[in-house]
Amino acid sequence: MRRSAVPALLGLLAVALIVVLAIAMTRTSDSDERSQSLSAQVEAGKVVPAPGLDDARPLLDGGGELRLADFRGKVVVLNFWASWCDPCKKEAPVLERVHQRLQQDDSGTVLGVTYQDDPVKSRAFMKKHGLTYPSVQDPGRVLSQQFGASQMPETFVIDREGRIRAIAYGEVSDEFLDGALKRAGAPAAR
Repeated sequence: MRRSAVPALLGLLAVALIVVLAIAMTRTSDSDERSQSLSAQVEAGKVVPAPGLDDARPLLDGGGELRLADFRGKVVVLNFWASWCDPCKKEAPVLERVHQRLQQDDSGTVLGVTYQDDPVKSRAFMKKHGLTYPSVQDPGRVLSQQFGASQMPETFVIDREGRIRAIAYGEVSDEFLDGALKRAGAPAAR
């Protein structure tokens, strides 16, 4: 009787394993679901509050902490980036120009968030590309998970009330940022 039970038990285990693998392959991660959810809502024109507004993140330069809430009343171009990311290198000058534009009339800032990057390499990246906007580290990828950011670079344009107005997956362009900043209430470029 024992010998006939072994093949049946192995068959049940094999079926259970196949079911578990099928479920795992069809599920998206929480980060992917969050990203899709934010993107779909923003594209549908819904008002989406930016997550993690009050969560403090250590500044990349080591000079304290920063929160998105520190920029209440200002437009924020939140950019998730990494020194190992080629599109991040290409978009760096675009983001610096936007930061300078927002700083001219004190209407906002670009805020970088490093993603799975060595702080030494991140600081070298900022220096090499002449970036003057603040960047924070994201230990444990908490902020990136809240935004659903996992494919670098990703950019979220946040209005003065802390709501996401536009999202870019991949390298940003001047055209995208001009339109996104307009939707977020930033003054037009001079």
